[in-house]
Amino acid sequence: MTAQIVEIAGQKIAMLPIEDYKRLVDIAEDKADLLAAVEAENRRQDMEEYVPVAVVDQMLAGRSALHAWRKYRGLTQAELGERVGCAHSHIGNVERGLATASFALWRKLAGELGVSLDDLVPED
Repeated sequence: MTAQIVEIAGQKIAMLPIEDYKRLVDIAEDKADLLAAVEAENRRQDMEEYVPVAVVDQMLAGRSALHAWRKYRGLTQAELGERVGCAHSHIGNVERGLATASFALWRKLAGELGVSLDDLVPED
């Protein structure tokens, strides 16, 4: 690898052939991929649950995370509502975005479904 050092506006800059630059970018991307794989393996060994394909498919189909996780856990709206202390109609309205839920209710829902708030609460 050959590089030329130049000074522009008081800042030293390394100039190198585009092929060398592309190779360095590839190496950096490979290292980032390796670190991500190691992190994922550590989470797997810690028994962290991945988002199941069935949940992802439901969300890609336009369903809310609440709906997708509830269905994945095999619960009806009535069962989930009973467990968290609210009406099944409210669960349905929250799933469809027709009603909002308090932070306390989101925490209860996440706890009952065994997921983090980040996995459940809509971003908006």
